[in-house]
Amino acid sequence: ETYTCREVCISCSVSRTRHPMLPRHMQRLGRDWVAHWDVPQRFCWNSHLSSCIRWDGHHSWAPYPWRPPHFLGPWRPPHFLGPWRPCQYWNWQPDNFTQNSLFHPFRPNMISEGDEPSSKRRRHSGIIKRHWEYFCHKSKKMKILEDKQIDQNNTEDKGKFDFTVMSYNILSQNLLEDNSHLYKHCRQPVLFWGYRFPNILREIQQLDADVLCLQEVQEDHYGMEIKPSLESLGYHCEYKMRTGRKPDGCAICFKISKFNLLSSNPVEFFRHDIPLLDRDNVGLVLLLQPRFHCKATAAVCIANTHLLYNPRRGDIKLTQLAMLLAEIASVAHRKDDRFCPIIICGDFNSVPGSPLYSFIKEGKLNYEGLPIGKVSGQEQVPRGQRILTIPIWPPSLGISQSCLYEVQQQRQEDNTVDGEIKEGKLENTEEIIIAPEKFPSKLQHHFRLSSVYSHYIPESGIREVTTCHSRSAVTVDYIFYSAAKEDSAAHPGAEDVFDGGLKLLGRLSLLTEQDLWAVNGLPNEHNSSDHLSLLAQFRLTE
Repeated sequence: ETYTCREVCISCSVSRTRHPMLPRHMQRLGRDWVAHWDVPQRFCWNSHLSSCIRWDGHHSWAPYPWRPPHFLGPWRPPHFLGPWRPCQYWNWQPDNFTQNSLFHPFRPNMISEGDEPSSKRRRHSGIIKRHWEYFCHKSKKMKILEDKQIDQNNTEDKGKFDFTVMSYNILSQNLLEDNSHLYKHCRQPVLFWGYRFPNILREIQQLDADVLCLQEVQEDHYGMEIKPSLESLGYHCEYKMRTGRKPDGCAICFKISKFNLLSSNPVEFFRHDIPLLDRDNVGLVLLLQPRFHCKATAAVCIANTHLLYNPRRGDIKLTQLAMLLAEIASVAHRKDDRFCPIIICGDFNSVPGSPLYSFIKEGKLNYEGLPIGKVSGQEQVPRGQRILTIPIWPPSLGISQSCLYEVQQQRQEDNTVDGEIKEGKLENTEEIIIAPEKFPSKLQHHFRLSSVYSHYIPESGIREVTTCHSRSAVTVDYIFYSAAKEDSAAHPGAEDVFDGGLKLLGRLSLLTEQDLWAVNGLPNEHNSSDHLSLLAQFRLTE
């Protein structure tokens, strides 16, 4: 008699209706049970209780370095999982797996391979090659190096501080399983957390960023694996889980050898009293102080967020962004009404050139008559043509059209008399003053932000992408920063509102859609998220 995976307790998709008495921990054990195909073979149970177990030799902190004996015949599950019956969905053969892969029972609701368009079926298992690009600011030209070797001239000079920042959507395992239709192109073993996390951790360790901004960080994985692993690498971790019943969130981790934490400020975009804000997305804003800087008051504001995905709800996206910008303005604000340098990372679920993207970079947006479905640019033909209301969010939110908390907005206006700066504030400052709102359909913010990436390959002009799965390949992940005055060619004539600034020294290159499909898209054997990591090096100047 042949049984399907739904009828075997070790299947990843045990049906509660057919097995109502099966304990929850057994369901989870069967769902996430993996074994490492190596010599010697090593088992590891990646259950909720022991999700930190890994094969011996990979993590020194693995608490259960258990080694079973070799097995040469057909593999069968341990006796505690019940009597063995053949399963038509097993479909595993030793020659189908590389030495470093995992095998796992195949789930009927996560059928892999063969369902994606034929144009994407490129079964190459190569390694993605990304090079380091650095900028020569004197010549205004970009040079490319194969290794991460940035011009370190005068990095130890007085008033300069160099550091690297990574933004990475690591793909929550729960979201992966809930959206399995996006990963039909993937080989099944690469989709399981027991395979994915070691790859993600290895990438983080190799790139060795000073600050990590991570999205889709699943709460149980964060507490049991991600945080302990990063702390062992010298990071301090701050985490904000999504509200409601969403099990993932955003994390910012920084090396304690380079920064001190001045403040940590979570941002919840859900408001029970405002119908517009009924989504559970969050943000996180940290104020960090460099450990090695001649100016004792030097600080950097780091923000991380994951905005709503829904392409037809641009009104929610813009409101969430305004709430994040208001919190950043509050955290980064200094006593002299200037701002410390700012870096904003995250998955904005908006493409380059879209109204939302342009608002971040240009600092202004006239949204009168703008269809909600066009705000993010995710759909070439928006399905929703409803127009944005004026104003987008109600006054009860307490945030102005200048993306400031109303209290801070009033304080800015109190320092202005007929559009002129009070005499007491005039000396030795270059403050920006937000004028009273004359046009309610216009949004603005007072940060001079640039994007680390240009979104096109410099040599060919081909579009870069930051995410690639069965449905699409686009750019939605960004690192924005407040450019130093001499590094702000994109903002000619802009007033300097920052106490110091950031100069972009280099970045890790992105890839094209064709590059990623050459290695079977994302995730794959070597890259275990459906997003690419973004990495940039900055210099903090006075």
